[in-house]
Amino acid sequence: MAIKMSSELLDGCVLGILEHQDYYGYALTQRVQESADVSKSTMYPVLRRLKKNQWLTTYDKPYHGRNRRYYRITQSGKDKLVGIKKEWNQFQAGINNMLGSGEQDE
Repeated sequence: MAIKMSSELLDGCVLGILEHQDYYGYALTQRVQESADVSKSTMYPVLRRLKKNQWLTTYDKPYHGRNRRYYRITQSGKDKLVGIKKEWNQFQAGINNMLGSGEQDE
């Protein structure tokens, strides 16, 4: 069974990764895929949406005769990430409460 990731949570994952360093699209997709079952075709619409909401900005850098588009989190994106982290912590605590804290019942 694979648990589906909501778009809000995926947004948070992308913003969280970009909080630490800028990535170009393919490398960012690979980084997300290290921890989540997300297709490559899912990532670019996510990046477009985050940019449209002004949570990301882009810049190009030449690489072997081509340009790579890099993504950078904005201050607005950092603010959004704080909210997502807060919601995630509340959600996680609720789920852990329902599933049990990991302690065995006696």
